Amino acid sequence: MSIDDALVMILAGGEGKRLYPLTKDRAKPAVPFGGRYRIIDFVLNNFINSGFFKIKVLTQYKSDSLNKHITRGWALSPFLNQYVDLAPAQMRTGSDWYRGTADAIYQNVFHITDESPDYVCIFGGDHIYKMDVSQMLDFHKERGADLSISAIPIPVEEASEFGIIEVDENWRLVNFVEKPATRPKTIPGNDKMCLASMGNYIFNREVLLEALNKDEKIESSSHDFGKNVIPMLLQEGKNIFVYNFNDNNFSGMTDAERGYWMDVGSIDAYWQANMDLLDYNPELNLYSKEWPIRTFNYNYPPAKFVWEEGDRVGMATNSMVSEGCIVSGGGLSRCVLSPEVRINSYSQVEESILMENVEVGRYSKIRKAIIDKNVKIPPNTSIGYDREEDLKRGFHVSQGGVTVVPKGAIL
Repeated sequence: MSIDDALVMILAGGEGKRLYPLTKDRAKPAVPFGGRYRIIDFVLNNFINSGFFKIKVLTQYKSDSLNKHITRGWALSPFLNQYVDLAPAQMRTGSDWYRGTADAIYQNVFHITDESPDYVCIFGGDHIYKMDVSQMLDFHKERGADLSISAIPIPVEEASEFGIIEVDENWRLVNFVEKPATRPKTIPGNDKMCLASMGNYIFNREVLLEALNKDEKIESSSHDFGKNVIPMLLQEGKNIFVYNFNDNNFSGMTDAERGYWMDVGSIDAYWQANMDLLDYNPELNLYSKEWPIRTFNYNYPPAKFVWEEGDRVGMATNSMVSEGCIVSGGGLSRCVLSPEVRINSYSQVEESILMENVEVGRYSKIRKAIIDKNVKIPPNTSIGYDREEDLKRGFHVSQGGVTVVPKGAIL
């Protein structure tokens, strides 16, 4: 089913400072995830699988690899007026780059006026989750809402890390608090949980255009939806409803997948989200035929495992190994490998993420690490075993003890 009364605008210009050095040369939505995907693939698949085929991707920060990925992997049918279009920052309204989420939309408002949709879906491009967005649009229409915000229930103890939404018994918005210092209002009927904003919005077109024009004229504004536009609309008495993400169902959903949403904004969260994929019954199932996760397809040969001679065994356990990889006499345990990785004899790699075109030399040992693209690890190298040694070599070590070797590093 094609949904023709809505335009999708995905905010994909995020710098992703907390994911450094993975974001040293790329925007956060372009960071590889799950071996062969990019983070942005998940929100794009959510919309395509939900029947939305008019999608604008707003880019800004170090967008070259993101642009290439979208252009090569996300070609829809212009004959049917279906598209995933790149919308790079063009400074059409002045000399500034995007000053906030609302300003990013304001600077691209001509896309809305040209397409003239009834509804505008504004979603972030940097979270990992599955969602049938058509259910949120149905919710929006049934409530007669001017704006609907998707939210996820979280324990009250974690409230200080999120933008918290407070609702009444009808799930109408009554307050929005950014990272509250005190205990926020809980969900009606559940005093242990509160609602965190997912940063995903559905607006009626005219309400959005009017709000953006008003916000643009306020010099003190940060031009951000959460900080400025939503509080302004709330004060004006607009119909703002909150959609409970836990109520969302998608085709082929397992019990474990209900309500799964991951902000992979830090190295530790990113590493953990990748490791979660390796569980027998994961909270995010990449293998569902009912809700396929598409991406750009590499023309590489199948993965190959070679050698079985004494302790020279090419083997992987509890791991995901992408196409084009050769595991040649080395061992993997709980690893995620992107395409064209080579593991050489007698090496051991554990709880690690190896990105495209990484080569691990003989007798090397790697533990709890992320090795970015195009890194050749010499024989007899240890990574992830000695924090001080890793830091001396110029690697990044996260608070949770994940060692990151930057893209193209020479060891």
